[in-house]
Amino acid sequence: MQRGILSTALCFGLLLTALTATSADAPKKRAINLDDLARMQRVGGPVVSPDGEWVVYSVAQVDTKEDKVLSHLWMVKWDGSVHIQLTYGKEGASAPRFSPDGRYISFLSSRPGPAKGDQVWVMDRRGGEAEQLTAITDRSVESYRWSPDSKKLLLTMLPKPEPDPEEGKPPIPPKPIVIDRYHFKQDIQGYMRNDAYNALYIYDLNTKKAEKLTTGKNVNENDAEWSPDGAWVAFVSSQEADPDRTNNSDVFVVAAKPASAPRKLTNWTGPDDGHLAWSPDSKSIAYTQGAKLELLEYSQAKPAVVTLDGKVSYPAAAFDRSVREPSFSADGHLSYLVSDDRNQYPAEVELTGKSIKRLLNQPGAIMAWNSAAGHTAVVYTNDTAPAEVYALENGSLRKLTTHNDALFAELNLVPTEDIECKSKDGAEVHGLLTKPADFKAGSPIPTILFIHGGPNGQDEHSFDFLRQFLATKGYAELNVNYRGSSGRGQEYSKAIFADWGDKEVLDLKGAVDRVIAMGVADPARLAVGGWSYGGILTDYMIASDSRFKAAISGAGTAMPLSFYGVDQYILQYDNELGPPWKAAQLYLKLSYPLLEADKRIHTPTLFMGGTSDMNVPLLGGEQMYQALRSLGVPTELVVYPGQFHGFTRPSYIKDRYERWLAWYDKYLKPAPVPAATDTKKQAE
Repeated sequence: MQRGILSTALCFGLLLTALTATSADAPKKRAINLDDLARMQRVGGPVVSPDGEWVVYSVAQVDTKEDKVLSHLWMVKWDGSVHIQLTYGKEGASAPRFSPDGRYISFLSSRPGPAKGDQVWVMDRRGGEAEQLTAITDRSVESYRWSPDSKKLLLTMLPKPEPDPEEGKPPIPPKPIVIDRYHFKQDIQGYMRNDAYNALYIYDLNTKKAEKLTTGKNVNENDAEWSPDGAWVAFVSSQEADPDRTNNSDVFVVAAKPASAPRKLTNWTGPDDGHLAWSPDSKSIAYTQGAKLELLEYSQAKPAVVTLDGKVSYPAAAFDRSVREPSFSADGHLSYLVSDDRNQYPAEVELTGKSIKRLLNQPGAIMAWNSAAGHTAVVYTNDTAPAEVYALENGSLRKLTTHNDALFAELNLVPTEDIECKSKDGAEVHGLLTKPADFKAGSPIPTILFIHGGPNGQDEHSFDFLRQFLATKGYAELNVNYRGSSGRGQEYSKAIFADWGDKEVLDLKGAVDRVIAMGVADPARLAVGGWSYGGILTDYMIASDSRFKAAISGAGTAMPLSFYGVDQYILQYDNELGPPWKAAQLYLKLSYPLLEADKRIHTPTLFMGGTSDMNVPLLGGEQMYQALRSLGVPTELVVYPGQFHGFTRPSYIKDRYERWLAWYDKYLKPAPVPAATDTKKQAE
């Protein structure tokens, strides 16, 4: 017998054995559980190399020992054949980029180096150790961009509040914060100092010197991008007399050399902003234009382009959906990401026409994208698949990364279906419904109405851990894009202007009625919950509908009057509702969950929030908790120390899921009462 040759019978026998073993060893599908939160990897931020051959991206995962999320960088070859992890260690890495000459990969990290805090680091694309590229000591690096010749960096920086103490010396006590600003607080950033503005700097890689790009003072300069020819920098700024009192940002352009005077290109009295994209010939800039100041929280951004001489045009002018992240192709075609009725997709816009060409038709959500050398990489997710990097080619997706494949191969996941209904006033409302895998038609089950925040956001066909988790516990989850949500056009979004807790309640009630009529929701076992504006609407719902047996309100408001000057939304209060001394009755009308709690609320409700939340401070949850406690309605308050509006500590995130489930189980699935025993017979 020659080496390497097997008989046909032996080959068949080995193949049969292998197939039998594979079938026997195949893991059984299981239900998703809370430990999977730490196992899931969050993929984001793809950047295509200048030659189109590689994609660098970030992967974030929970470090359970350190109780934090760490992000590291990976790289995948365009054909998917090679996967490389680029960064390691206890300090994460973010904002990856290729140098335009393709030689280096850069990123932001606070890893130990010559200078502390977030700095730009760089590594040879072919491998090797990363080196700290910047050494900025008096400012925090917020973002950066390479110059087209790879010789400079464009840095967006914010002044540091306090100097770092010298090694071996005791910490420097923080100084009092002196505030003289209209908008004086912001979640995560905290109290806003008078010098707390982002500014642009040119960092020369040869001299290692950072020089301020513009002559502007005490104005925010954001979303900066080099022109392809390297002659200009475009950025977004509000340079009104008091930028805090307006949403009127504009697109500016400035010569790409230090101490240059910027020139304003746009003049709309609302937001001209967003991610900027230069045309390949460096003659025009694509951006997004939002709504006027009164509609600050309901703005649906539309495509816009401005030339260097200030001529503004509106591509796809008749398209009524919110867009973001413009991108020019090498041949001058312009595309955006679109939020459209429970989906997000890329679309090419007609530069001189009124419509769009959708570039991906399958349901799901494109969360981010980037293009170079004719290649486009996207981060895509759907109901049963977490976000991964894909190649977008000729209207279809080709998967490039598989970070969650092994985990998700174990899980028994369920689909999410579209539902539509009519509200009491005739409005058409769209939503999503997720049912347990073992749901049987004709056997209604406990159902949770979980309300999204914003309100200017939408529930969409992307992977949602809570939907899947509740389904494994026997619950249906209902998500509703009530009026005020995005994805249905500007009129739909602005419908709740200065009228909170009215039309949204009608829409949510109508959707609940719909799933009851479908035979899915058990009308005797309904619950409601949400976070942020979802928490606010939870308060409105339990004050408007007595059918709910349990509720969970996270980061909600008891009454808007008590939040004036307390949260970060002063611009909205003054321009949508009016100041309290002019609109007291409106504030009181919108406060019915608290002011009429004794007449309206009987639902056992759990309130939650973070102590460091300046977006929707804990105050609202505390007030509603105290009201229900005073009234004798079953209630509980859970306070998470040091957490902002969006939680960052993984153990708290897991704890929140555990408490959500326990609260719903307590009231929708109460333990059976043990049968009474006859003590007389027992004695005999």
